[in-house]
Amino acid sequence: MRILVTGGSGFIGSNFVRLLLTSGEPADLVVNLDKLTYAGNPANLLDLKDSPNYLFVQGDIGDEKLVGSILRQNRIEAVVNFAAESHVDRSIDGPEAFVQTNVVGTFRLLQAARQYWMELEGSEKGSFRFLHVSTDEVFGSLHENEAPFSESTPYEPNSPYSASKAASDHFVRAYHHTYGLPVLTTNCSNNYGPHQFPEKLIPLMILNALAEKPLPVYGDGLNIRDWLYVEDHCRAIRLVLENGRLGEVYNIGGLNEVKNVEIVRTLCAKLDKLRPRSAKRNYEELITYVKDRPGHDRRYAIDCRKIEKELGWKPIETFDTGLEKTIHWYLSNQAWCEDIRTNRYRGERLGI
Repeated sequence: MRILVTGGSGFIGSNFVRLLLTSGEPADLVVNLDKLTYAGNPANLLDLKDSPNYLFVQGDIGDEKLVGSILRQNRIEAVVNFAAESHVDRSIDGPEAFVQTNVVGTFRLLQAARQYWMELEGSEKGSFRFLHVSTDEVFGSLHENEAPFSESTPYEPNSPYSASKAASDHFVRAYHHTYGLPVLTTNCSNNYGPHQFPEKLIPLMILNALAEKPLPVYGDGLNIRDWLYVEDHCRAIRLVLENGRLGEVYNIGGLNEVKNVEIVRTLCAKLDKLRPRSAKRNYEELITYVKDRPGHDRRYAIDCRKIEKELGWKPIETFDTGLEKTIHWYLSNQAWCEDIRTNRYRGERLGI
């Protein structure tokens, strides 16, 4: 396939581009459209920049003219939309950017894709796909003993971030039901793995620990998330893109529900073995409880039986194996981390 990946220089997007270009059956062409905001890092794909079937374009998904020209000039067969503002704390501090990118940007991307799709004929029109990558946060918060989110769970977003993603999901659905645009939507749980920008929990804790800085945990630390290794997520997206039923939603989860503070303690224990502190001190001593985030959802959990039943997908990594791989990646890629730490990608916002 000839695929346009939006937000392909970010965390999940860059891992997906890497999968497309290095798998046993690589894509014919991957065009990466990324605005390169603070979390879009060209270094994530630096080793692939000279690949003959890879093209990078710096630009905004909200630029319909640019998107349209990319689609037509490269005879794109599928669009996979990762481009989004995605950090809840940032959405609380400045929600307007989330509305502009996640809602308006997705709308304009849909407009450009629909216009291009209408110009296609025959098998090219029939095989075109628009896959929208979303989040489990659109479903709201679960109590401890509630059943996990399914594809039919009502939307109850609780943060400006999740509200903006919910709106984008609804636009994607509407463009299928109103105009017939061949869309697919995925809703994933919390991702972790290589190249994740360290405002997120796991990389932030790893880098803060290595720098001997406090490990801030919100509230009582008992908020629960389902953790999905990014490469497992990318495999699932490719399966949905190739074999998913049009207009359908597929939940993608890691089947790993863990309390936030337990994640931090596990990271500390692993780092104690891999990169011990001086004077036989433990990293867990750095854990600091801080004021809780406003409107902090208590628990997320994903029921991903649909994608398993229809497409045969299951996560390969357990939380333990995925976490080991993640820690080793950050320990082995200190130059990438140093770029963040020295403010090249606005690391001052993170206190690392």
